[in-house]
Amino acid sequence: MTDEALQSDDALSTPATHASLVDEKIVLAYFVAALTFISISMLGGFLMAAQLLRHNPLNGIEIFSPGRWRMLHTNAIAYGFLANGFLGLLHWVIPRLTLRPVLDRRLSWLIFAAWQVVVLATAVGILLGQAQGLEWGETPTWIDPLAQLGLLLVAINFMTPIIRVKGPMYVTLWYFLAAFVWTFLTYAMGNFVPEYFVSGTAAGAVGGLFIHDLVGLFVTPLGWGLMYYFVPILLKKPIWSHGLSLVGFWGLAFFYPLNGIHHFLYTPIPMFLQYGAIISTIAVELVVTTVVINFFGTIWGRGREVLTNLPIRYFYTGMVFYFLTCLQCAMQTTLTFQALIHFTDWVVGHAHLVMFGVFSMWIFGMMTYLIPLILKRDWYSNKLCEYHYWLSAAGLAVMAADLILGGLFQGWSWSSLQPWDRSIDVSFPFWMIRIWAGLSMFGGLVVFLYNFYMTWRSEPEPAMDVAVVPA
Repeated sequence: MTDEALQSDDALSTPATHASLVDEKIVLAYFVAALTFISISMLGGFLMAAQLLRHNPLNGIEIFSPGRWRMLHTNAIAYGFLANGFLGLLHWVIPRLTLRPVLDRRLSWLIFAAWQVVVLATAVGILLGQAQGLEWGETPTWIDPLAQLGLLLVAINFMTPIIRVKGPMYVTLWYFLAAFVWTFLTYAMGNFVPEYFVSGTAAGAVGGLFIHDLVGLFVTPLGWGLMYYFVPILLKKPIWSHGLSLVGFWGLAFFYPLNGIHHFLYTPIPMFLQYGAIISTIAVELVVTTVVINFFGTIWGRGREVLTNLPIRYFYTGMVFYFLTCLQCAMQTTLTFQALIHFTDWVVGHAHLVMFGVFSMWIFGMMTYLIPLILKRDWYSNKLCEYHYWLSAAGLAVMAADLILGGLFQGWSWSSLQPWDRSIDVSFPFWMIRIWAGLSMFGGLVVFLYNFYMTWRSEPEPAMDVAVVPA
């Protein structure tokens, strides 16, 4: 972000201009919806964890069976929390970078209502046993057309102000434009192609691409795009290297779409596709390294901000977790390593590390920064904000480390040809630690919800700064 983009003391920072650009009510509505769905998702995770410890409180009730709650757990975090959080943040960032409002605020509210219907209907369909047999694509077939239409409307609503920008675009907008196109195509590929057009190993290959592209072409560009906006704003200095930011963008665009088949190594999918997925996965780690270097170059000389600025601490914690996630991914996709950890809890730990440790932490950091600005009042308790961070970060770190280590023990047990029940006995201590780590993360969420509620109830402060930051 240029030095000019960081200036906020001109005519564009007047409250009237801000109100004409940013619909703060819809940002807040998306935040409330996101927090509702992450609460549901975590409860589903506890049911799964309790089932593994043979203490399922809903044992014998088909609609609440662990398999269905497991799918609800993953879908609620992806489409309920992350998608809602990102949509709310896009309503804040895009008008401020383009100096233009979204295409139509009425369309924004229609999309908001429709998306909640999609997520809730998906949850109901899964609990009723109508899920599709595709990981992350369990959305019932009768929901898919509505979800696809919603993604199209989202793209139209947000891309309109972006394409009207004259002159060079900041890299955040590059990421956003790509995400709108990629997400629409990725959802269609995963939810229609295997269902209606291909079968066998071809469907497996497409399913693998969908699983990973949902993370890499939907969540990742939105997450990193928002980082390129918020980090310079909070540090009050430009991004270290605009050139490196473009290297990261084009590296993501070139290598990430090829990664997904690494989910199906040692399968009948042609080996040249599996080799290609391995090579491109390792290449992504090199691309991510350039992005991480860029952000740590930006904070160079301002390291104390990690201690004193809580949103910055969330952001850089997520970046460290992201680097570790991609480093882990580069290792686990090699055929040698995959032979040991395939189907183990290592993969579960890896998924939690990226979905909660990176993107959820980023969204929580952005909420921590924006909620006081939107509500025009300080947090009810800054100490509770600290508790939320530490309970979330520490709980996630313990859970990821526990599941990754437990996965290695499971793999060693299987490779030594011990009886299956021996691997279950080995896993029990790790599953016990996981549920305590999950309680820490859920405790952090409860603290955040309480702090949010008490802040909402408090008296507003008219002097709160909501300056527009032009691109």
